[in-house]
Amino acid sequence: MKTEFSLAQLADPDIAEADKILRACVHCGFCTATCPTYVLLGDELDSPRGRIYLIKEMLEKDQAPTADVVKHIDRCLSCLACVTTCPSGVNYMHLVDQARVRIEERYQRPVAERLLRAVLAFVLPDPGRFRAGMWLARLARPFAVLLPSPPPSATPGLTSRLKAMLALAPGRLPKPGPAAGSVFAPLGKKRGRVALLQGCAQQVLAPRINQAAINLLTRHGVEVVLVKDEQCCGALTHHLGRDGDALARARANVAAWRAEAAKEGLDAILVTTSGCGTVVKDYGYLLREDRDFAADAAHVSQLAKDITEYVAGLPLQTTTRRDDWQDNVVVAYHSACSLQHGQKIRELPKELLSKNGFVVKDVPESHLCCGSAGTYNILQPDLAGRLRDRKVANIASVKPDMIAAGNIGCMVQIAGGTSVPVVHTIELLDWATGGSRPTLN
Repeated sequence: MKTEFSLAQLADPDIAEADKILRACVHCGFCTATCPTYVLLGDELDSPRGRIYLIKEMLEKDQAPTADVVKHIDRCLSCLACVTTCPSGVNYMHLVDQARVRIEERYQRPVAERLLRAVLAFVLPDPGRFRAGMWLARLARPFAVLLPSPPPSATPGLTSRLKAMLALAPGRLPKPGPAAGSVFAPLGKKRGRVALLQGCAQQVLAPRINQAAINLLTRHGVEVVLVKDEQCCGALTHHLGRDGDALARARANVAAWRAEAAKEGLDAILVTTSGCGTVVKDYGYLLREDRDFAADAAHVSQLAKDITEYVAGLPLQTTTRRDDWQDNVVVAYHSACSLQHGQKIRELPKELLSKNGFVVKDVPESHLCCGSAGTYNILQPDLAGRLRDRKVANIASVKPDMIAAGNIGCMVQIAGGTSVPVVHTIELLDWATGGSRPTLN
């Protein structure tokens, strides 16, 4: 794709990166076949290729985003299926992230939407605030029926978004998990030492996930540290275009992990929420211009691993006979977009489950997003609901006993449309290697 940025514009590192990304695009359109919004809507401007044209024009002309541009960028899930499909290696992720920052800085959204986005950015990354928000949502859920239902085709308004938020609130909240600063000693001979990302939403909604990871790791000789000064990874605010907040969180985490590594070393920084993992693995890029953090951020990106990547290197001790073990448990594996497209981890989780006694079934249209995508199921509830229903129907076609996924957002989204238990991959691996049976929803 030909670009026409001025030399002054190209002096900006972000514009220079956008120029490189845009020039890699050859207009082939392969991305349209795997883009969830294009599959649903059939609108070229709701495909990666269409959005690339919109972003190019906006950046080249250095103009404020129009309402039409914002509409189509907002509809993007950042699922990155287009990145997997693209034969030219177009890094759409960094391009659309830059567009979101431009929108946040230069576009005046309606007051109600600005308020909602500010609340999401304030509440979701903080576990204490998020827990309080979930309690309030539980109290408000009975009144959701009083809110009018807008037409499905309408541009999402505050009412539909509030209803989506209340629908996602769980019926009950589990007790908090282990406190930050906790260290879990390995059982038997020590094989390694890792930091486990505590997360924000996950530690409120499902602390059992990290507990299963801790149980499995320590049982196989790995010391696990929950770093005290760790923060939200920054993914939630990053995808809302609030770059300042996201980068501040990235710097804080790099500093915290650097200090922890200086004590007794870290073999890896493990992540059980793949949406977080994709961003942490990108810290080196996000902080590339920061002289104080660039080198350490790049090192953190190298240390960061999805939990399945690290577990695959352990000599797992599968328990063949257990009182609560079911023979031939059929598991439908949902491949989270942030894992299969963002981190390029596709077969490994399925291989681990299969090797440890589960019957693993591929889900049809596994490349398509479930509609969770961070805050997408709140901000774009109609599209998110349609994608969830499509995903649930595809899952149902393989008749599973359980559904496994590697991302809490996907788990909550899918569980909202099915009665089949939805669990994390690490919970099943913990169960198979001597841990307790997963708590089923």
